[in-house]
Amino acid sequence: MLGELFQPMHLLLILVIALLLFGPGKLPQIAANMGKSIREFKSALSAPDEVKVAAPAQQAEAQAAPQAPQAAQAAQPEAPKQEQKSA
Repeated sequence: MLGELFQPMHLLLILVIALLLFGPGKLPQIAANMGKSIREFKSALSAPDEVKVAAPAQQAEAQAAPQAPQAAQAAQPEAPKQEQKSA
């Protein structure tokens, strides 16, 4: 079933449609970005899983830290954000 999909005439038709949609200038950029994303995906799959564990001393310090500065920051209202308007 998939063998029929990758016949030369089908691939040529897909290439022509892509050329019409994106133009000749964008196709090399699209192909480069697709290649880069595939390489990153493969490297992410083959990379060992990273587990970050805090040292026991750091955990004790984090638990012993006072919560007052966080409460003071939460009590302050945020300044309204200004939106940029394009002319």
